[in-house]
Amino acid sequence: MSVTHPAGFAAAGIAAGLKANGNKDLALVANQGPAYDSASVFTANRCQANPVLWSKEVVKNGVVKAVVLNSGGANCYTGPDGFQTTHAVAEQVAAGLGIGAVDVVVCSTGLIGLANDRQLLLDGVDACVAGLGPYGADAAEAIMTTDSVSKQVVVEGPGWSIGGMAKGAGMLAPQLATMLVVLTTDAVVPAPDLDRALRAATRVSFDRLDSDGCMSTNDTVTVLASGASGITPPPDDFTAALTQACTDLAMQLLKDAEGADHEIAITTINAATEDDAVEVGRSVARSNLFKAAVFGNDPNWGRVLASIGTTDAAFDPADLDVAMNGVWVCRQSTPAADPATVDLKPREVSVTIDLKAGSERATVWTNDLTHAYVHENSAYSS
Repeated sequence: MSVTHPAGFAAAGIAAGLKANGNKDLALVANQGPAYDSASVFTANRCQANPVLWSKEVVKNGVVKAVVLNSGGANCYTGPDGFQTTHAVAEQVAAGLGIGAVDVVVCSTGLIGLANDRQLLLDGVDACVAGLGPYGADAAEAIMTTDSVSKQVVVEGPGWSIGGMAKGAGMLAPQLATMLVVLTTDAVVPAPDLDRALRAATRVSFDRLDSDGCMSTNDTVTVLASGASGITPPPDDFTAALTQACTDLAMQLLKDAEGADHEIAITTINAATEDDAVEVGRSVARSNLFKAAVFGNDPNWGRVLASIGTTDAAFDPADLDVAMNGVWVCRQSTPAADPATVDLKPREVSVTIDLKAGSERATVWTNDLTHAYVHENSAYSS
């Protein structure tokens, strides 16, 4: 039941007519209380869609009572009329639920520059309000764009739980990804604690996804706390559970990356700082040469070293070790095990980089660069 698994939440997902194929394209998640604490993080892209501009103001007081999300059009660079559409949708949700529009987060996903039909959205909001119930799966389906499957998660705590749904299958790059994520919990967690927990969770999950180095204009992750369980978990326990939920969803996003044949985990160990480890992993993840080599099942570790060398991380260029799928193909920046012994046919690929500069580590996730990825993205707007 994803977002409707925790007590105090209802959801709906319907076909409002925004998508030509008739699939579900509008979702609503409502927090029915008794608490309405919330926290959100948004894309770091300076070019932001109208729903992001609206929602960044909504979340400032830590209170959110509903999240409405549409697929089919990003409502980004659609001018003042596009912002008015976002405002009108929030007002329609508010009228239907008997709340204020200032407590409604609005999210959109799809093609930039496409103006969503306002009346279809408003009519769809009414249908969602009328159809609210334990329909988290429908909501998760309604926010899909190029996704091949919906993404949902439930994490159980002692007497409380976290539910979540996400969409995204491309442009998976920090901060966040081309994704919309709604997380719900029936734990009692004040908004400031939610904010700390969410930022800690996204830092090691969504922010470590780097599918193709492209950052979206619409990324939004929102967590809502209803307090319906009456239980206040220790902050560390809640953060750990939220991190588990975010990581699970992040891995689902990675596995559904457009046209990918491999999911690649790049782990940098023995770095001087965690930031160094992330920088090195991200540099490798963004190398089209490396990603193309993995697609071709070619354990070309030279492309890994070349990517490391573009960073400001602390390391000795003459003393780097690299392993691929557990085989140390490079030791002290020279050839080691025979690359022919590395099997890159399995979908999951691991790369380990030893910087020998400290004790910190981090993992960045990416996928290979395939013909299918190029084809799908070449025809996205047609």
